[in-house]
Amino acid sequence: MTDRPYPTLAQATRIWARIGLLSFGGPAGQIALMHRILVEEQKWLGERRFLHALNYCMLLPGPEAMQLAVYIGWLMHRTLGGIIAGLLFVAPGVVAIMGLSWIYAIWGNTGALEGLFFGLKAAVLAIVLQAVIRIGSRALKNGAMIGIAAASFVAIFAFGVPFPLIMLAAATLGYLGARAGWAAFGAGGGHGKMGGAQVDDADTLLGTGTPDHTRVSAGWAARVSAVILGLWLVPVGALFVVLGPQNVFSQIAGFFSVMAVVTFGGAYAVLAYVAQEAVQNFGWLAPGEMLDGLGMAETTPGPLIMVTQFVGFMGALRDAGGLPPLLSATLGGLLTTWVTFLPCFLWIFLGAPFIERLRGNQALGAALTTVTAAVVGVILNLALWFALHVLFGQLRRVTAMGLDLELPVWSTLDLAALVLVAGAMVGVFALRLGAVTVLAACALAGLGLRLAGVA
Repeated sequence: MTDRPYPTLAQATRIWARIGLLSFGGPAGQIALMHRILVEEQKWLGERRFLHALNYCMLLPGPEAMQLAVYIGWLMHRTLGGIIAGLLFVAPGVVAIMGLSWIYAIWGNTGALEGLFFGLKAAVLAIVLQAVIRIGSRALKNGAMIGIAAASFVAIFAFGVPFPLIMLAAATLGYLGARAGWAAFGAGGGHGKMGGAQVDDADTLLGTGTPDHTRVSAGWAARVSAVILGLWLVPVGALFVVLGPQNVFSQIAGFFSVMAVVTFGGAYAVLAYVAQEAVQNFGWLAPGEMLDGLGMAETTPGPLIMVTQFVGFMGALRDAGGLPPLLSATLGGLLTTWVTFLPCFLWIFLGAPFIERLRGNQALGAALTTVTAAVVGVILNLALWFALHVLFGQLRRVTAMGLDLELPVWSTLDLAALVLVAGAMVGVFALRLGAVTVLAACALAGLGLRLAGVA
């Protein structure tokens, strides 16, 4: 442990605010940012403790980067520290996405904005494909994992199997495979070393020991659970009782509460589930609008899953009932954010004190590995779904002999979109440009094509 003074809660709050404002680039970029600031610069904790926390967060449903912030905030300054870290991590994204949603709702049909979002769609498609390759290179280490990824893709793309069932089946298979001693399921998942500087735990403020406040009692766990569950589920239940299950606010609260519990595997896997349900089942927004929302989330700070706020916004905008549409939309977006992120605090405050039990559990590690492999197939489905809706003006649905899929009408291929997608691919894979750079370049290119009357 170093001799430097321990940071006060106020000092830590300023650090978390800085992280929240700089957290661009999706979960990988956000985790790297936290490692640079908290491990390399501030030396609050060391490499092993950071990776230990991160690997635990990977086991949880929801955004792992946000949950990692809550975990480290709790580790440094107890429950209040975790709450502050989590709130400041998502607050910039909440404000940015809400502002962009209002602009989209008011001026989204104007030529300039249509052109910008036309270009963003192409960039988003390239970035999602990059995620497939990045996650696949880490997760698909043997034939069994490749087979699981392929089966996951076929199940969701060709047969419409719900995302939660795919994740449950993968986790069960991995857990049982490890218990049975099958070699393909023997290695747990997780991250390797991160960043340039590898800081030893002994050289940090927390040191190698266990802070006293991490040894919690059953009473503390029960109180925390009761408070968070009440804040989460009481409003959801009230909406169902007062407004009825068919009301858009009840549907938003119910759907995203379920999503918060079952969406393992990272942001892109979650987006596949949201796109499947919000677009195809609930009809809250069109496929192209889902892509527009993802473009917003890619270009603003905060968790990538903040795109769900845009989904709730659009759903409530179009089913406002007796409320002014923009007021209804704002409430829908904020409700979505509330039920999406509040459970993350529950998972951390209840689970973090007991992570040592999970750390050495090979069967749980194998379950994570198998879920990650299945996620590759799910994200590939998301990429293909996006590609079909970006590149083709019309799709035809095929439902026969158990199949439930969409195929392109080839005569409706959009050549301008194809050119933009090809350019985005070059930027991402050949030139290795950052996500923000590719998004900005494609947005400007889309605007130029729209103003020229080409797109």
